[in-house]
Amino acid sequence: MSGKKAKDSLITMNELVLPNDTNTLNNLMGGRLLHWMDIAAAISAQRHSNHIVVTASVDNVSFKQPIKLGDVVTINAKVTRAFHTSVEVRLDVWAENIPSGTRIKSNEAYYTFVALNDEGKTVPVPELIPESDEEKALYDGALRRRQLRLILSGKMNPDDATELKALFNAAKQ
Repeated sequence: MSGKKAKDSLITMNELVLPNDTNTLNNLMGGRLLHWMDIAAAISAQRHSNHIVVTASVDNVSFKQPIKLGDVVTINAKVTRAFHTSVEVRLDVWAENIPSGTRIKSNEAYYTFVALNDEGKTVPVPELIPESDEEKALYDGALRRRQLRLILSGKMNPDDATELKALFNAAKQ
């Protein structure tokens, strides 16, 4: 199985915030945004793996700015690293008010997906080939983020998280 470039998994999804998408303050409901983000991230992961994928984890969804009724939401999703049967996808969310010409970054997050075959069994995914400096930095950080996810879910002993320990030891020096 040959590797794939990160840029080949890039997805840009746009949504218009309508009244049914908002809360009583006319802000986009967080759950609706998470739904849209899950769709964009899944498409990116499927594009990389060429398989059906299921969401394994969602972490660090930061709500920095509210998104208002009438805004156009742009979600950019791209695979940052592939592991044996899973991929990490980074999402950046922008809100644009077209009449005023303003555009703000509202959210960012990392989603993890597992690739499945037709019988629902996990399957290997292609290696990710990062090219740009930003892609390489995200690729390098993905192993630390993965170890943190595994520790928090009880699937990894903190003593086994060599990448995280190295990061903290370097910070002490």
